[in-house]
Amino acid sequence: MSNSAESTSQRPLRVAIVGAGPAGVYAADILTKSNEVKGGDFEVSIDLFEAYPAPYGLIRYGVAPDHPRIKGIVNALHKVLDRGDIRFLGNVTYGRDLTLHDFRAFYDAVIFSTGAIKDADLDIPGIDLEGSFGAADFVSWYDGHPDVPRDWPLDAKEIAVIGNGNVALDVARMLVKHADELLVTEIPDNVYKGLKNSPVTDVHVFGRRGPAQVKFTPLELRELSHARDVDIVLYPEDFEFDEASDEAIRRNNQTKTMVNTMTNWLVEEHAEAEEPSSRRLHLHFLHSPVEIYGSDSDDGGSGKVAGIKFERMQLDGTGNVKGTGEFIDYPVQAVYRAIGYHGSALDELEYDARRGVIPNEGGRVLDAEGNPVPGIYATGWIKRGPVGLIGHTKGDALETIGFLLEDRLTLPPAKNPDPQAIIDLLEERGIEYTTWEGWNRLNAHEAALGAAWTESAGADGVVRERIKVVPREEMIEISRA
Repeated sequence: MSNSAESTSQRPLRVAIVGAGPAGVYAADILTKSNEVKGGDFEVSIDLFEAYPAPYGLIRYGVAPDHPRIKGIVNALHKVLDRGDIRFLGNVTYGRDLTLHDFRAFYDAVIFSTGAIKDADLDIPGIDLEGSFGAADFVSWYDGHPDVPRDWPLDAKEIAVIGNGNVALDVARMLVKHADELLVTEIPDNVYKGLKNSPVTDVHVFGRRGPAQVKFTPLELRELSHARDVDIVLYPEDFEFDEASDEAIRRNNQTKTMVNTMTNWLVEEHAEAEEPSSRRLHLHFLHSPVEIYGSDSDDGGSGKVAGIKFERMQLDGTGNVKGTGEFIDYPVQAVYRAIGYHGSALDELEYDARRGVIPNEGGRVLDAEGNPVPGIYATGWIKRGPVGLIGHTKGDALETIGFLLEDRLTLPPAKNPDPQAIIDLLEERGIEYTTWEGWNRLNAHEAALGAAWTESAGADGVVRERIKVVPREEMIEISRA
């Protein structure tokens, strides 16, 4: 390997992006399509690293498989990576397989787009009881994440989901939906079998504020009504609106649409068919969680989740809420907190533990003194926190890439910018990295599994486009065949 730094004016600018979810792919795409690159001011050479053997990050491992729009996002990301001007290197973990020192040696700039995969904490008594779960862990399970257990305890008949965002609705829908309806998605067989055997009858979703302050979107709300043999249950006492709520309904079409949808459901409840559904999805508002309580265990401990206590809230005129002093208990055997995600610290970089982000200014990563670290950038949720929809990461990437372009003439040059050098290092360390060609093999394999299942189903008529492979070792073996 050469130890001399070659002038970036005489070679392509070498850029590493750590994290191959939407944020990372968008950043790579925006950089390659920038006016400076298209105009011939300089060339760029991008390597996109991913800790998992497959690309797409949040799209593959963080979104419910029955979302209709996800396929469109996957297709868009696929087109970007399939062009051939961005190199994908999967199954490479930052901080373990490669250090910041390594990236500095082979790249002029590094962009971190590692997202946020942990659950935000909920500090109430009983949160650690058996049967109390973080939504992120459940999402990872039903999305076939390679690093989580294959089994999930689905033995509760009554379940509480705390949160009023899209993830809360995803979790509730996956819990209450009949498993056979999910066969048309890519869910792994172990997930199908687990959900198929679930005894659930009632899933309760609790929000702290009112119907006009929810954080989910109309699409996620409408999808609730598509579940077969599931009644949606709402409560008239939750539909109280203060001045700020009325103003939000008047000014925001999205809020107006969702409130109207739920109000219509509330009215229609009394006109449902005489035959009740076998499962119910309850939407509660103005409930603030106070305590999860358990049943006594054989050893005298608090045992498993037996119920959850809420304080009834009321709107205060500004759209915020205050407690009423009235408390309500709900008997449940499982609780899922879906109150947000939290980013994780990265080796050798500063970390804001409160916000779960890498400290940065517009994407320029900052050191302990608050000064920009030359050549180090961030984008996506690890940059701004886990808020907004997937498409919002495009704006993040645009801002970050703008600063990278602005800094490009003063970036610390890589000691060894040869694209082959990083491959040599990975092989020298025995890292079983995967490639874009490997993903295409795995993609084809998952599609073949779906086709084989469809053929074996025969007259049942269920068509499965693909079945997701779960074990990391199998994903690597297929990708590197």
